[in-house]
Amino acid sequence: MPKRYPLPKRFNAALSEDAYARLRGLNERWGLGNNYLLVVLLEYLDAYADPGKLDQAFERFIEEYGAPERKAEG
Repeated sequence: MPKRYPLPKRFNAALSEDAYARLRGLNERWGLGNNYLLVVLLEYLDAYADPGKLDQAFERFIEEYGAPERKAEG
């Protein structure tokens, strides 16, 4: 019997309609639930995402929607 993966941190995430639709589609296919799907996507990001294309995606997003101001550390 497989072990249950512990999810120690919980947070609320706001998603666009398109992003949420894709998450629901993955949930229908794999049945893991949103939290587990996000863990898989982020834990294995390097296995499926081209670094240059990922940078371009972030740049396009920031160009279109902007980025929040960074909080000062410390």
